Amino acid sequence: MKLVSYKVNKHDNKFRVGFILNHKVFDVQQSYRLLLNHQQKSQKDLPSDPNVFFSYGFEAIKKAQDAYRYVVQSNELCHSLNQEDVILGPPNPHPEKIICVGLNYADHIQEMNSEVQEYPVLFSKFNNSLIGPEDPIEKNPLTNKLDYEVELVVVIGKEASKVKQVNAYEYIAGYTIGNDISARDLQKRTPQWLQGKSLDRSTPIGPWIVTTDEISNPENINVRSFVNGELRQQSNTSHFIFNIPFLIEFISHLITLKPGDLIFTGTPDGVGMGMNPQQFLKSGDIVTLEVDGIGVLENQVIESS
Repeated sequence: MKLVSYKVNKHDNKFRVGFILNHKVFDVQQSYRLLLNHQQKSQKDLPSDPNVFFSYGFEAIKKAQDAYRYVVQSNELCHSLNQEDVILGPPNPHPEKIICVGLNYADHIQEMNSEVQEYPVLFSKFNNSLIGPEDPIEKNPLTNKLDYEVELVVVIGKEASKVKQVNAYEYIAGYTIGNDISARDLQKRTPQWLQGKSLDRSTPIGPWIVTTDEISNPENINVRSFVNGELRQQSNTSHFIFNIPFLIEFISHLITLKPGDLIFTGTPDGVGMGMNPQQFLKSGDIVTLEVDGIGVLENQVIESS
């Protein structure tokens, strides 16, 4: 199931949770109500707000999957919208935590003139940086070295504390695509990377969250990035230095993960800073990310005011 955050027009104040079926968007809350009416049951409703929905974790996702199956199997008329007629936002606009993993591909470590670390390199982003699949990446005037990074993003489905690797996948609700946009000049001017990683409206995620039943093996997924149609990055998650179960065990022994939290798992080689000559993003550039099993995330770069 592909879960989206959507609104009908730009004047709407709030996004709603939907799912994609045959290039149409079905409202999750409305679909679940139809299921309950069909079953003649009185149960707690599903929230329409994406932030609340994902904070409920597996409880909400299971109900959404029940509604999805009902829509697929039922002849009952379910209201839907054409995908091109809605505005998609970040599928989870306000996760409690956004935890990112740096230097998790050996080739990227080499191109960045760094070294393989004994432990995962962790840093954070904040919600102010998140944008959706139809939003522009805003280039802050403070940076002249804006860079792209294609990443598989893990979405947590239930509270995770001191998780063992063998059980790690039990805590994952789904996956999405993330572009860990990085202002290299700001990132590198201090030992702490935060200022170059969390600029306002700079980090696209989406276009949707794909639930785990549709991703058979997250340890073997092809990832690619393009700038203006030119292939820049191409790799596979099998090349992770620290795989997903290791990361969840490691992080959850430091920080309690909550439903809806995002983990950016790292980027492969081919970033603009690693090229010779270096090639950074400028206004008008189109950045396209592809992750097999999820889809395509494409955003244009603009100058922020």
